[in-house]
Amino acid sequence: MDTLKGKKLHFIGIGGSGMSGLARIALSDGIQVSGSDAKDSTVLSALSALGATVFSSHSSENVGAADVVIYSTAISASNPEMAIAVQRSLPILTRAQALSLLMQGTQSIAVAGTHGKTTTSSMMTVALQACGVDPSFAIGGTLMASGSNAHRGTGDYFVAEADESDGSFVEYKPMAAIVTNVEHDHVDFFRTPEEVTAAFNNFALTISLTGFLIYCADDAGSRALGQSTKSCSVISYGEAANADLRIDQISLLPMGSTSRILWRGRAVGTLELQVPGHHNILNAGACIAMGLALGLPIHQLLEGLHSFRGTGRRFELKATEHGIRIVDDYGHHPTEITVTLEAARRYAGDGRLLVIFQPHRYSRTQAFLDGFATALDLADDVTLLEIYAASEKPIAGVSAQLIAEKMRNGHFIPNFAQAADRVIEIANPGDVIITLGAGDVNSLAPIIAEGLMKRFA
Repeated sequence: MDTLKGKKLHFIGIGGSGMSGLARIALSDGIQVSGSDAKDSTVLSALSALGATVFSSHSSENVGAADVVIYSTAISASNPEMAIAVQRSLPILTRAQALSLLMQGTQSIAVAGTHGKTTTSSMMTVALQACGVDPSFAIGGTLMASGSNAHRGTGDYFVAEADESDGSFVEYKPMAAIVTNVEHDHVDFFRTPEEVTAAFNNFALTISLTGFLIYCADDAGSRALGQSTKSCSVISYGEAANADLRIDQISLLPMGSTSRILWRGRAVGTLELQVPGHHNILNAGACIAMGLALGLPIHQLLEGLHSFRGTGRRFELKATEHGIRIVDDYGHHPTEITVTLEAARRYAGDGRLLVIFQPHRYSRTQAFLDGFATALDLADDVTLLEIYAASEKPIAGVSAQLIAEKMRNGHFIPNFAQAADRVIEIANPGDVIITLGAGDVNSLAPIIAEGLMKRFA
């Protein structure tokens, strides 16, 4: 299959962040779209308003007269819609395969890495928009500025978040790519760090021979990838003295930062961000390196990044009640939690940092127990919910309680209502509360806000 134009597409798991983005782009291209998810949501309602036929449960009848079926990796082979697609011998595509087809004919930019993909692809999109090139984009989160996770632009560029979790990012075959970092994660798929490295090496080989790889000189895994890649041009970024795009004179602020940018030894401007954390300076650096490599003007790239207000569930301020700020963040790996809590500490100032953390997947919890405990102990108090299984079956003996037992400040309270009540009771004006994790812990943010309002009424 070399195109999706003219086909009727059916998405199994259409409510997911990645799948809904693909559906949006297909609808923009005038393609007939249907799709199902396990439950109703605002995402399904929005897609319906755009012209999609959506279902809030899975049934073989949902597939209808579809020509092609596209599925999320969370969908099992026993799903009735998958079963009927196999029975009918319909073409069945992964999200990555479908996105690759939708990117055809564009100057595609894939943003990969163990951490920071969503924020960096969002920053890249906003920076390109500031240059007036109206890129298409498909991102695993919602851009605050537009309220959308995908868009079919009128320009030549297409920014795509490239998820490595199942190795399918080799399908993209981009013109150029960013790799923010390479670290062991998704232990249900990658048993060893070496398997992760091999996957990224394979990804680098899919970049156009006339294109380029932007890699982080400050990250050991990304640096090794960049230094070993010979199939395309490579460009480095970071604080390292020999980086092509060098960042220095860094000043970290409670909700932002400033730094100087040097391009191949020459100072070209000042980066001013309105999102917190040292990691976001590096994310922005990757985008500037990409933009300059594409020949775009530095002042417009910097203006775009200065205007960036963040992405949904990435250090997203949800509410402020009586001087208590409630923030939601998607971090679910020890490295991500560390950089998030370091940024949160500056944001909290003299206040305390209170965290409600929901581990994501049994396999990840088991593999990184010590790392989670160390990272979470950066907070003043941590309430641990039980593990969000995603598509995994439980592993005997593995529980969030194991993390709590290794911590100084960990309290295992698996009940959502009790966990919220506990944080509402102990919070004081000036504190920062963070709901943290890739599951449904974010649902507690409005409950906590309402509880604080009543408590201080």
